Amino acid sequence: MALKSKLEVLTKDDLLRVHEATLKILRETGVVFHSEEAIEIFKKNGARVENKTVFISREMVDQALATAPRTFRMRARNEKYSITVGEGFLIQPNVGPVYIQDLDRGRREATLEDYANIQKLCQASDVVDLAGTIPVDPSDVNSNDKYLLMMYEALKNTEKPIIGFCANTQQVREQLDMVEIALGQPGFLLENHCTAVLVNSLSPLAYAPDTLETMIEYAKRNQVILLAPCIMAGVSGPISLLGTAVLQNTETIAGLVLVQLVNPGTPLVYATASTSGYMKEATYAAGSPEAMLINTASLQMGLDFYHLPVRTMSGITHSKTVDCQAGYETMQSLLMGMMSGAQMSVQSLGVLDAIMTTSYEKFVIDEELIRRVRRISQGIDTSDEALSVDVIQEVGHTGTYLSHMSTFEKFRSLWTPTVSDWGNYSDWKSSGSEDVVIRANRRYKQILQNAPESLLDTAIDKAILKFIEKAKAH
Repeated sequence: MALKSKLEVLTKDDLLRVHEATLKILRETGVVFHSEEAIEIFKKNGARVENKTVFISREMVDQALATAPRTFRMRARNEKYSITVGEGFLIQPNVGPVYIQDLDRGRREATLEDYANIQKLCQASDVVDLAGTIPVDPSDVNSNDKYLLMMYEALKNTEKPIIGFCANTQQVREQLDMVEIALGQPGFLLENHCTAVLVNSLSPLAYAPDTLETMIEYAKRNQVILLAPCIMAGVSGPISLLGTAVLQNTETIAGLVLVQLVNPGTPLVYATASTSGYMKEATYAAGSPEAMLINTASLQMGLDFYHLPVRTMSGITHSKTVDCQAGYETMQSLLMGMMSGAQMSVQSLGVLDAIMTTSYEKFVIDEELIRRVRRISQGIDTSDEALSVDVIQEVGHTGTYLSHMSTFEKFRSLWTPTVSDWGNYSDWKSSGSEDVVIRANRRYKQILQNAPESLLDTAIDKAILKFIEKAKAH
């Protein structure tokens, strides 16, 4: 049985107030779109435009919401990894860290090998549902070719649905072409949702050129857009948590309208990635309770008011190492994200230092935290059998439940950890007194050691490499 209720911070009346505030801002203040193609799309569909500012009417919003799907299927190269977005609590890799960290070498700039390693860990994981994106940003490859090489490593090392990268029009087309080559079926993307991309608005109330080019190309190819404003309350948004939620909603709805004008029915995930500012330094604050309160309000808007698939940023921490702070800040946002109704989560796999670093060890530890959260989300069995009246009466006053047949039949269903130690102290001490980070270090190395060299068919692998060389030559 799933949990009977979810965390909410807004009433139904509040949701309507946020919606009406959004419509007022879209109609009267508008949103700046730094793209001539985007501007022309809006003009063609009757929007009022002044220079680069687009004013969006209630009718345009209503029409966009009418065509955006509530749930959709994402097809993987291996069908057993295909997923339904809009159900459950899906996990994707981190987005944005530039450093990699482990016990052996400490914190360092990430390389393409590290990027490939994270893809291998994602493929092997029973909690990770999507792969690709930018869990670390490789520092050892040419920036012009980076998107080609990262996409190749993602396709080579995982069969799960892929998240691509925000880029210019040509680079986005080449990414999508690579995905189609890997699928082995020309034109497959137009009829199937196989890849997604994360895009962020340019807060406040604007969209950057590359973001718009990415959104338009993905919409033209019928692929998934994860739209996530990244606003800092008090810095790039109002200090009021509700005000930042209103700004986040306004930017999201503006992007939704554009996507649906390009291609009605294009899947868009209402994603949240805002937080409060760290006002002592006017910088990003990871691990803040207020971040998830802002995002809980936004999740309610996306899920309950607009009936769209929703994603949030949960698992973040400001801790620089895998310590107690990393644990409680990560679990705080993971649990709040799940209890707020999020159907997808990002920044949940090894994030440290306000999304600057991905830790190999914390990746493995966070997998266990996700398993804990998913177990909590299942709630408890409330059937007549689960009342256990007959068992209680059979055992009576002096018996034991340990040897009762009901225990033998069900004990394996109880949740158990993968890297946490639940043994007794003397056994732990005699085994070397290892803490969880040491165990996680050993575990991630074993996973990488056992990972296959490639999951691509040889002919397809050669075709993709040939495509990359041709793209580099442009």
